Amino acid sequence: MIGAIAGDIIGSLYERKRIKTKDFPLFGQGCTFTDDSVLTIALAEAILTDVSYEKLMRDYYHRYPHSGYGSLFRRWALHLDSGPYNSFGNGAAMRISPVGFAFDTLEDVLGRARLYTEITHNHPEGIKGAQATASAVFLARTGSSKEEIKHYIERSFDYDLSRTLEEIRPGYRFDPTCQGSVPEAIISFLESENYEDAIRNAVSLGGDSDTLACIAGGIAQAFYRDIPDFIEQKALEILTEHLRSVTRQFTRQYLRGAL
Repeated sequence: MIGAIAGDIIGSLYERKRIKTKDFPLFGQGCTFTDDSVLTIALAEAILTDVSYEKLMRDYYHRYPHSGYGSLFRRWALHLDSGPYNSFGNGAAMRISPVGFAFDTLEDVLGRARLYTEITHNHPEGIKGAQATASAVFLARTGSSKEEIKHYIERSFDYDLSRTLEEIRPGYRFDPTCQGSVPEAIISFLESENYEDAIRNAVSLGGDSDTLACIAGGIAQAFYRDIPDFIEQKALEILTEHLRSVTRQFTRQYLRGAL
């Protein structure tokens, strides 16, 4: 999960200042955690405690109200009687990586991804984006090869993962939808050589950089099982003590980490 959080933090600066190169400072001045990290950590707490994710998302929103939420989510969080709002935004995928780490069968991962997603993003494309991301994390964590992950995602979710980053990058623009960003984030992982390279790939597309890097980073952590210490520690330093504490607890419980 820290892989997704670090991707969000690194990408946060380049969402406003989009770039088309892999040569950039990982932690530029002004980078911070966004709603991607906040809602990812809220989901981690929901899994750890069995408290309603709907309740925790609203609680975290009020605790971190200035983290860059979309207008539809903000309206939902402020009104207790709000139901799901038929979104296919990539918020469905950015927050889902804990599911891929916490559950032990692909069937359970797919079911939990749907359950946690349709609270807000109940459009079929939103659910699809979350399930694709969570299953990629699960498959990476459980030893599948990149080719096996690619084949499964293409077969199960009809995403075109045959394109290369060189083909995508020149014409790619900011796209906050699942269908316009989840495949690109997965390709960023598939073409990577290590965790850091996956993050650089995602940011270099010049799109919704924090979310692309968050999605790619969660999968890359699961696959490579190693994040450079300086990236991990810097990301933890940027989190609040509360967010850091939940992240550490989830890591100890499900990733056998020593954060």
